Amino acid sequence: MLVRLAVRNLAVVEAAEVPFGPGLNVITGETGAGKSVLMGALHLVLGERAERTLIRTGAGEAAVSAVYELADTRAVDAVLAEAGLAPCEEGTLILRRTLAANGTGRIRVNDAPATAALLRRLAPLLTDIHGPNDNLSLLDETFQLRLLTAYAGADAEEAAYAARWAALGEARARLREAVGNPGEREAELGRLAFEAEEIRVVNPTAEDGEPLLERHRAAANAGEILSVGNALTERLTDGENALSEQLMEVHRALRSLEGLLPEAEAWGEELSGAQVQLQELSRAIAVRLSQVEADPEELGRLEARLGQIQRLKRKYGPTLEDVLAHWEAVRARQTELNDAEGAIERLRQRVAEAEAALRAAGEALRARRVAAAPRLSAAITAELRDLGFAQASFPIAVEPCEAGPTGMDRAVFRFEPNPGEAARPLAEIASSGEIARVMLAVKVILARHDATPTLVFDEIDANVGGETGRRVGQKLARLAESAQVLCITHQPQAAVYGRDHFRVSKSVEGGRTVTRIVRLTPAERVGEIARMLGGGDAALRHAQAMLAAREPEQTELGL
Repeated sequence: MLVRLAVRNLAVVEAAEVPFGPGLNVITGETGAGKSVLMGALHLVLGERAERTLIRTGAGEAAVSAVYELADTRAVDAVLAEAGLAPCEEGTLILRRTLAANGTGRIRVNDAPATAALLRRLAPLLTDIHGPNDNLSLLDETFQLRLLTAYAGADAEEAAYAARWAALGEARARLREAVGNPGEREAELGRLAFEAEEIRVVNPTAEDGEPLLERHRAAANAGEILSVGNALTERLTDGENALSEQLMEVHRALRSLEGLLPEAEAWGEELSGAQVQLQELSRAIAVRLSQVEADPEELGRLEARLGQIQRLKRKYGPTLEDVLAHWEAVRARQTELNDAEGAIERLRQRVAEAEAALRAAGEALRARRVAAAPRLSAAITAELRDLGFAQASFPIAVEPCEAGPTGMDRAVFRFEPNPGEAARPLAEIASSGEIARVMLAVKVILARHDATPTLVFDEIDANVGGETGRRVGQKLARLAESAQVLCITHQPQAAVYGRDHFRVSKSVEGGRTVTRIVRLTPAERVGEIARMLGGGDAALRHAQAMLAAREPEQTELGL
């Protein structure tokens, strides 16, 4: 759950830290006191777009932080791992976000740098924020279908259908590409033929890489190689006063020492070895020089070959390996296009198989939705009757439609607030107050199927009052049994059901508007409920009676 929300220099809030508790947390205050700032702070720390105009006038930056304590961190840890961040420690997740007046900002998750995109990925796992404008989503058929699917517990069937839909889309795309435009196909074949012929004429091989460069270097420098090489053999063995002759003289001198110095014999053997090595070196150089020929025609041929290879590399390279790979790809594509009819027929068969698989998956998903529709209808109807629609009914129909990303059917939510009237689609007859109560009924039901630990309601009880307001409070309290609930309300009948009660107030200090958020003591709570009832001694007594009556009523309701 959300255990702390801290706000600094955001709109009219200079500094506030709200320690939310488990169960139902109610937030009240005069209109315009700044309750919406709390919603804005939550939206920011959960990744929504940041505007510099939110920074309190005169402040350099605004900051929001949220601390969550999670009973099960596996889903959150998986998202963190994908982002390269460490898992939560002891179930704690800390989100921080700052907005700077110069346009910069910082985001940290568990004290590690992060992005707004990561916050948005974490948000559905942490908090479901529901405001007055969100009621309109209930009128959207896509939203209605999503609600029914969630209630049906058809996640596996929905995932299977989505995979089949993606596979069908890929198969159709491949078929469209294969069929294509005949003119485009001919143009592509012409281009491929030109490229294939251009490379075939040169017929490059692996030998046109480094081996060709080595041959060219040898041919281009043949004259210098022969000149230097021949001079070298002259100095070693072939010329006058060559090194081999000098070593013979040294050898004769050593022999004259053999009778005088015992070591001289060994020196002579070492010198003999050196003479042999010198002869072998000279012969190796001579053999290699015999392979070098200063042939201008050969040099011209090599340079022409290099030019051909370089032109291919500039066009299809940059390396020879790239040229060879492109040549292979061109030939493969030519084969594919020339076998287009066979390929198209195979792709048509693949599309037909994908369509059959999609229909099977769609029918399995529809079966789960159809089975769940009357159960969801009955559950919403029961909740609505608790919320003041004593004779209402809420039929849900599952109607076939053209296959799409979400299935082959659509959900139609109908509402009959009064008996004897034909049930019509919700969007045609429901008022804003009716929509708010329907949404609350839906949230109460889906909370049993939703793992989101914190639910936030911003004026879910708008346009209701009296007995209906009391029933809204009961519903929120019941919902808070399975999830933490934060509720901004103007209804005292609903506010009395809060386990923790926070008041948002606004004052002018030093010529500046200041908003404060405090948790109320039992005595302060009586005063706040009285204010919501209109103020005065009678309201104070009524507030005391409402709060006193709440405890036995909650016990009776099993809350």
